[in-house]
Amino acid sequence: MSPATAAPGSEAPKVTGTVWFALVVVYVLWGSTYLGIRIVVETMPPFLSAGARFLTAGLLLAGIVALVDGPAALRATAAQVRSAVVVGLLLILGGNGLVVLAETSIPSGLAALLVAAVPMWLVVLRAATGDRPPARTLGGVLLGFAGLAVLTSPGIGGAVQLSGVLLVLAGSVLWSLGSFSAPRLELPANPFTGSAYQMLAGGTADVLVGLIRGEHHGLDPAGYSASSWLALGYLVVFGSLMAFTAYVWLLRSAPLSLVATYAYVNPVVAVALGALILDEALTWPILLGGAIVVAAVCVIVSTERKA
Repeated sequence: MSPATAAPGSEAPKVTGTVWFALVVVYVLWGSTYLGIRIVVETMPPFLSAGARFLTAGLLLAGIVALVDGPAALRATAAQVRSAVVVGLLLILGGNGLVVLAETSIPSGLAALLVAAVPMWLVVLRAATGDRPPARTLGGVLLGFAGLAVLTSPGIGGAVQLSGVLLVLAGSVLWSLGSFSAPRLELPANPFTGSAYQMLAGGTADVLVGLIRGEHHGLDPAGYSASSWLALGYLVVFGSLMAFTAYVWLLRSAPLSLVATYAYVNPVVAVALGALILDEALTWPILLGGAIVVAAVCVIVSTERKA
């Protein structure tokens, strides 16, 4: 039985040096993707650019798998492909796509702090499926929701677009659902093959949504800034090929509570980069609400690792 289909109560995945390396990749590189996305959508359409990012990364990853392990490594059953498509739609179209759209109207640091709520939603999903999280974990969730209330106050007060805030919150719920579902579905035996299929499925869906939204009307690639092109290339190589693939591998190879620790490292990286490079304002709701959310995630993750 593979880690993706391990039954409840089976032996927990071991935390190896490879796991820690993959975590650092997710910590640092993924934290910087919020900045990259914000620069991309300054001149590029959100869903079409996201689709181009993941389709390119998915094709490159599939090619790497075929080159390193042989074309046979890309084989998967119909059930495995369906599962990869489901996870890809939840993570990439739902989770990432909504964040990309939201960053056309809200700061990258705020988006990252709202996404930091992922471990809270994971606890909610666990409780909804019959699990009984410890009281300390539930306390962390309640604290986190208080932090989210502070973070959403700029949208309610009109300082930023409320629609952008709500899009990120919806995206974080869908990302959590994808993360929660992945270990419970029958995915391809090769995690990198599964990652490639997920990116191809999510990228294709992004393009379709972009076309439905009319993002192709008046499309002028020559009018995109050099910064947006460079940021898109960065997202393909570092945000998708490296960080997303590392994340998908971690979902199958490490305890979910440990994987979730990225949620309180990424926001710190994202807020710092947004302030330093894009001069995003560090308002009191962002500082206070962000601190509360990060503290809540620390409580949840530390409690879960001891459980």
